[in-house]
Amino acid sequence: MEKTTVVGVDLAKTVFEIAVSETPGQVSRKQRLPRSKFISFFTELPPAIVVMEACGSAHFWGRTFEALGHTVVLLPPHLVKPYITRNKTDRADAKGILEAYRNDQIHRVPIKTMAQQTLGAVHRLRSRWIKARTAQVNTARGLLREFGFNIPMGIEHVVPQVRLLIEDADTKVPDPLRELLAAVCNQIELSGQQIALAERQLEVLAEQTPLVERLRTIPGIGLISGTALSAFVGGVDRFPTGRHFACYLGLTPSERSSGTKRRLGSISKLGDIYLRTLLIHGARSVICHAKGAKSNDRLRSWAVQLVGRTRYNKAVAALANKLARIVWAVWRNGRTYESLQPAA
Repeated sequence: MEKTTVVGVDLAKTVFEIAVSETPGQVSRKQRLPRSKFISFFTELPPAIVVMEACGSAHFWGRTFEALGHTVVLLPPHLVKPYITRNKTDRADAKGILEAYRNDQIHRVPIKTMAQQTLGAVHRLRSRWIKARTAQVNTARGLLREFGFNIPMGIEHVVPQVRLLIEDADTKVPDPLRELLAAVCNQIELSGQQIALAERQLEVLAEQTPLVERLRTIPGIGLISGTALSAFVGGVDRFPTGRHFACYLGLTPSERSSGTKRRLGSISKLGDIYLRTLLIHGARSVICHAKGAKSNDRLRSWAVQLVGRTRYNKAVAALANKLARIVWAVWRNGRTYESLQPAA
């Protein structure tokens, strides 16, 4: 049976809005379903095209609907928003999703597998624990600075020195703060243990994912970057070239051109901030180690020469762009990275 019916779904936690279109541009049926009747509706529905925003729980429902024989299309939420006219309601959202589906220039979001979602969840937890630990460290350093105690920067210095201060009865740390600062130190240590646990889980998952092992052969791509790319990108087959992939990550110049004048600015910073941050940090690491090396391959030699003739941060962004293109090539071709020696 030809799939001519398009169903726009506005996802929610308890109540789902559905708009059914059998003729492009027209909504033939609207329905509001509770969670208890949501799956049964699609079980009884003949094979159709189900369109949703790539928001919370969208990948779970996408896998569920595909198992029922439907074709699932996920759209980026920020590109669906312009199609919602007047007031924002669930009914208007479902209608806007149908209208956005008709625009072929909106790139579809691939449905993530369970393995990819698991990797992504571990990364989210790790990031949350790192953020919490950083906040606790800054709080402890800031409070003690108000009483004249200056603790050097670096997480490794905070807990030992804070414990020395609160355990020494001769220091001028107020007594009401001693027990509270000890609790902060315990939280910092607990966050460190949680971060280490997440990284051990990433190591286990990376061993089960051949793609991550290939990506880790690229300079500047380690355990965190490799697993994050595998989790959040989904697949690179939807990018025709490495430049499209770098543009997806926001590592290509923003453009404001008109007529015969072409104006290129700084990197656009669009796309996933987390992935772009990891690639930028990876590029900094490559440059840092290449500067002190006696001999470098072609990539590292190019990076060192670039640092010598332009600004450092600009060179880092350029190297991150190149790393993104290498990631695309390694991923697309299914081969490991092979370093090349610089030309004589």
